[in-house]
Amino acid sequence: MYSTDPVPRTDPAARPTGTPPAGRSRAGRRPPAVLLIPAAVAAVFALLPLGYLAVRSLERGPAFAWDVIANERTAQLLGRSLGLAAVVVTASLLLGVSLAWLTVRTALPGARAWSVLVTLPLAVPSYVAAFAWLSAFPDLAGFTGAALALTLVSFPYVYLPVTAALRGTDPAQEEVSRSLGHGPLRTFLRVTVPQVRPAAAGGAVLVALYVFSDFGAVSLMRYDTFTRGIYTSYRASFDRTPAAALSVVLVAMTIVLVAVEARTRGRAGHARTGTGTARPAVPTPLGRWRAPALAWCTAVTAAAVLTPLATLGYWLAVGNSATWDPARLLEPAGTTLGVAAAGAALTTLLALPVGVIAARHRGRTAHLLEQSAYAGHALPGITVALSLVFFAVRYAEPLYQELPLLVCAYAVLFLPVAVAGTRAAVLQSPPVLEDVARSLGRSPLSVLREVTVPLAAPGVAAGAALTFVVCMKELPATLLLRPTGMDTLATLLWTETGTGSFAAAAPYAAALILLAAIPSYLLGRHRA
Repeated sequence: MYSTDPVPRTDPAARPTGTPPAGRSRAGRRPPAVLLIPAAVAAVFALLPLGYLAVRSLERGPAFAWDVIANERTAQLLGRSLGLAAVVVTASLLLGVSLAWLTVRTALPGARAWSVLVTLPLAVPSYVAAFAWLSAFPDLAGFTGAALALTLVSFPYVYLPVTAALRGTDPAQEEVSRSLGHGPLRTFLRVTVPQVRPAAAGGAVLVALYVFSDFGAVSLMRYDTFTRGIYTSYRASFDRTPAAALSVVLVAMTIVLVAVEARTRGRAGHARTGTGTARPAVPTPLGRWRAPALAWCTAVTAAAVLTPLATLGYWLAVGNSATWDPARLLEPAGTTLGVAAAGAALTTLLALPVGVIAARHRGRTAHLLEQSAYAGHALPGITVALSLVFFAVRYAEPLYQELPLLVCAYAVLFLPVAVAGTRAAVLQSPPVLEDVARSLGRSPLSVLREVTVPLAAPGVAAGAALTFVVCMKELPATLLLRPTGMDTLATLLWTETGTGSFAAAAPYAAALILLAAIPSYLLGRHRA
């Protein structure tokens, strides 16, 4: 059985002597140094851009910074960003939770295939999705188009963790609810939803942060948000203070968002506390809802994947084949894969201790470390890039315009993606196993190496794959920090799109989607 109670109902006599009850054992104890020290390093690393913002935003005095923040234009950008995030998060929760339930808990025809297909939007960059919809329907420009494009590329951030939670949850509680006369809808709302709430909330936070930090889609859709306002401010003047002040507001929004998510998550967990192996759920027959369910899956897949592919196919067909050589794609494709792999490796390494602490420990220290890890994700890539340029020029000049600086930018930007995956994976493993290992004399490092990491390894690997995908698609930081002469598929795509050469941009977009589709496919197959 899985429990959402603060204290799992386990038999005290079944625990080894001196072992605290599972689920509460870490509530009043500080994380061990083997986790705390590397987690603190990761937090400091993620907070580095905030140091830059503090210096820049106060460079002309607090009064000037406050005038920028209290400006009517800032309030307008705040309302636009929050409104866009609210719509995209709501739509992503609807899409992600419904598709997860259909593919995991029901007798949906071709469920395994649908599980793969609905993860493929991860391979589509937001600016490619925006370009595809805008070229097909020019009237979508503005809020509607931005919300549509961002929803279709970000709902898998909800689908993947909810799917993992549904597969890791024993169906016995749902069966008991049904045996007591509760219908499928009431069982879903009162039993299933509370069990997947932590996973859905974590995915919703990632979606909101993705919206806050997105630059490509809102720029192409010509919808002003904080990111576009910050970019315009940077381009309009050599004075970086107004843009830094706007970025501070964006960080404050992130901190509030993560705090709210942590509060709604509460003390609930969803690890199994009973013995034995969880039985797979008996698929719920769809009956007369079979056709609507298939239509729903088809519509989402068509909108999120087929439309961008069809648009790119059109531009490839109408473009002059002499304008591009397939061999020219090899070098930027290899560079894209190499840089993304390095970014994913560093990000996962930094996220591991933070994710374990967030899942296993309570208190101010754990919350502070987790919130710190999320701070950089809401910042536009250009802000993170400029902060690292500022740091490199002043304190580490050999790193300026070198590959390690770009890899560090990826880690700052996408640390929450890996932290969320690690935390969800650790929550799925019973904490009592770690308690038993400690009662047998294992050190915290041994427990982490021999129990926690092996149990959470599939989820951590899935988080690393997801991080790899988003690193491949990142644009502003790559444009600013890439070494001289180095091009990725994203930078070449943006260069051609900026000049209106859509036919020339199509091959780079198609190659980027193809490469990103491979780990996205593996993620979907892993969940299937």
